[in-house]
Amino acid sequence: MDKILKQTTAREPFFTADHGFYRTLFKMLLVVALQNLVAYSVNMADNIMLGVYSQASLSAAATVNQVFFMVQQFALSIGNALVALGAQYWGQKRVGPVRTLTGIALKLGLLISAAIIAVCLLFPEPLLYLFTNSAEIVSEAVRYLSLIQWTFALFILTNVLMAALRSVGIVNISFYISVVSLVVNVGINYTLIFGKFGIRPMGIAGAAVGTLAARLLEFGIVLFYVLKVDKKLRLFCGRDLWNRDKGLRRDYAKVCLPIMLSQVLWGISVPMQTAILGHLSDDAIAANSIATTFYQYLKVIVIAMSSVSAVMIGNAIGRGDMKRIKSDARTMAVIDAVIGAVLGAALFLLRRPLISLYTLTPAASDMAVNLTAIMSIVMVGMSYQMPVSFGIIQGGGDAGFTMKMNLISTWCIVMPLSFLAAFWWKWPVEAVVLVIQSDQIFKGLPTFLRFRKYTWMKKLTKDA
Repeated sequence: MDKILKQTTAREPFFTADHGFYRTLFKMLLVVALQNLVAYSVNMADNIMLGVYSQASLSAAATVNQVFFMVQQFALSIGNALVALGAQYWGQKRVGPVRTLTGIALKLGLLISAAIIAVCLLFPEPLLYLFTNSAEIVSEAVRYLSLIQWTFALFILTNVLMAALRSVGIVNISFYISVVSLVVNVGINYTLIFGKFGIRPMGIAGAAVGTLAARLLEFGIVLFYVLKVDKKLRLFCGRDLWNRDKGLRRDYAKVCLPIMLSQVLWGISVPMQTAILGHLSDDAIAANSIATTFYQYLKVIVIAMSSVSAVMIGNAIGRGDMKRIKSDARTMAVIDAVIGAVLGAALFLLRRPLISLYTLTPAASDMAVNLTAIMSIVMVGMSYQMPVSFGIIQGGGDAGFTMKMNLISTWCIVMPLSFLAAFWWKWPVEAVVLVIQSDQIFKGLPTFLRFRKYTWMKKLTKDA
């Protein structure tokens, strides 16, 4: 295998000629993008209903969601590491190690979720005061957190199981789970928040019950699928899931630790960036919220491309076909650039019609138009560098590069410049937002240079 990965070929097609590659890529991309879109819509529906109920409830839920955002980063890290390794083993048609790696990831997920829940139980108010100074918001948020905290373990375990299925090419179940979750969550929230069908209004507590019910259902569905429906992974077949393989545990740790460090430290920077804008003006908060909402809806396609790229590159490396790895990667990188151009153009052209749907002050409306135009440029850079760095390079086995690039760009460049632009140089809001989002553009160059070296192609599997 190592010899195959190192050998060069005289003639390599720039693009992959295999029609099956494109069918698999776009089928998986469509399903994962729809799943991400539905999952994002769950949070949007919660925000809309709580915003109608009361501003205090909306603010409290937004505060608790800062904690949940960090839970998401841990879940993504554990799942992405599992995909990076599992996809390569699946490329070799070796399902036993995939099951063992899933067991390792599940144990890590339980450990981390237990630690986070313990912090929420023991120090709820100090934890929430990290994100707000309002006693009223913290009081309301404590009620919400007291139920939501139990969803953290369910969320992490569900995402680990879905990552295991994704590593062997099963993605449809994720979409179905998200649709069911959306219907259940919205239905219960509407009933309990506003007190419909003879039930007294519960406000934010009703939203917490709806989310808990949805997370329980999500976990139940994916568990039923791996137990009764799945024919590829067969997770509970034999004792592979419980195998204490020290070698695989070390391999998983080598991949997971840099991914987790990068993901979590980036996650910490996001609320700090939001706080910078929050100290500028009320118009800045509203305009940035609107521009970011449109941007996030389109971003689900890019995130889906990252996930699909990681699986397909991992499978290709597992098969050991050097020629196909390079042509597959180049094909996906060009598709990423095209997707970015299309999404950026769509966001720019539709910015005024979309913003006209909101009732804003003239100053906030003009600012929202400008910020959305900036985000359309950011979209182009992000659509290339994220799928290539997180999907192809990290999925190809090089987690160290993405960790170093993101830590340097976020903490050594973007964060210091953002504080200076906002509070020292006192630049206009549009310029501050451009600085905050600038890494999505300039990370494209180091990503491209690393990609073209092909040193990211690393065999992570052990020989049978």
